[in-house]
Amino acid sequence: MALDTSKPEMQSVGSYDLIAKIAEGGMGWVYKGRHRQTGQVVAIKIIPSTMARNEVLLQRFEQEFRAASRLDHPNIVRALDYCGTGSTPFLVMEFVDGESLGQKVERDGKMPEAEAVRIIVQVCQGLHKAHKQGMIHRDIKPDNIMLARDGTAKITDMGLVKDIDAELNLTRTGRGLGTPHFMAPEQFRNAKNADVKCDVYSIGATMYMMVTGDLPFGKSSGPLDAWMKKINNDLVAPRAQVPTLSERTDWAIRRAMSPDPNLRPANCREFVEDLTGQSTRKVSTPADQSGRLSDLWYLVYKDETGATHTVKGSTEGIRRSLRERLLGDATNVRAAKTKTGPFEPLKIYPEFRDLLVNPAAVPPPAVPAGGMPPGSAPSWSNRGNPTPQDASGPVPHIRIQPAQQTPTWVVTAIMITIAVATAAGALFLFWHK
Repeated sequence: MALDTSKPEMQSVGSYDLIAKIAEGGMGWVYKGRHRQTGQVVAIKIIPSTMARNEVLLQRFEQEFRAASRLDHPNIVRALDYCGTGSTPFLVMEFVDGESLGQKVERDGKMPEAEAVRIIVQVCQGLHKAHKQGMIHRDIKPDNIMLARDGTAKITDMGLVKDIDAELNLTRTGRGLGTPHFMAPEQFRNAKNADVKCDVYSIGATMYMMVTGDLPFGKSSGPLDAWMKKINNDLVAPRAQVPTLSERTDWAIRRAMSPDPNLRPANCREFVEDLTGQSTRKVSTPADQSGRLSDLWYLVYKDETGATHTVKGSTEGIRRSLRERLLGDATNVRAAKTKTGPFEPLKIYPEFRDLLVNPAAVPPPAVPAGGMPPGSAPSWSNRGNPTPQDASGPVPHIRIQPAQQTPTWVVTAIMITIAVATAAGALFLFWHK
């Protein structure tokens, strides 16, 4: 039986009764439905009749449904059933009693940072599971993330409609124009070869909208304009819009949205580490006598003579040393939680990565009258290495010496002297021509 979407009364497809229409878009219609025998409440996506005549699209749709139906994860909307025969092809999915993330942001505006991190971590967990099974979403955005009433975030359209959406957008003006705002720049050129880092970019762009309430690159006139802004990284930093946003979240978003895929996190787990500053790996951390996990780190590096040295310090102490360049070239520093190692490059650890890995630069915001822009910070100069003891002896704590700054009057005097000398030299040349 062909579905008549204009009729409000009860209809059915296959073994399902349609209760109410809950969404409509380029992919057709989504209904809340109920299985006639089991009573299970589901979401049913009704595929347009134009697609029912396209055998290639139907085959792709069924093949990807088979793959997605094997994804069993609390943060992914499960695909339950599919029928590609007859005049009304349809897809049956888990019903989520809630709303989309896009609807929430559109209604309420920007979200508190802690809530945004909580939601995006769940999304990353589901997406990481899909990536491990070789599936790339290609269309992560707020509208494709459902929020259940209990606070659970679930990814929808997991690998099911990417090819079909692309096909429909060729002929339906205005369909899917929100997608380019969240799509990685390289995906514009070759969506077929989209990879994990494309999804990471989209996660970063989604997080951007969650914490600012705005599209990452503003309301572009179309996909080409969005692409040009992306490749030029014409992005207003999140903290420039929301000065109360933490430096770490600002950095994590900008790193994930770097135009160069090589500058982004390698996967969703690394993006979560960037956001939280905590490792997702199981790291053996010794405990002190009271049973609390030790905050002590051991650092190993070589000095200019090639001698190996070891120093130790707390997380905050090492972070201060990195900010003030007291560890010199930090790329040569390796760290471990125990004196015996194993020692790994410092940037491997999320506790320090934000101070060592730079995302693509974004255009600086305009400086307001009377001071620096919100969230700006002075640059740090290299002030040399600490003076450690050899690794064979006692391991010293990192000592952070206050930076010695040149007094302002000295700088002023030097500038005046240079100006006077320059003027005198010019006058001498003038009279001796």
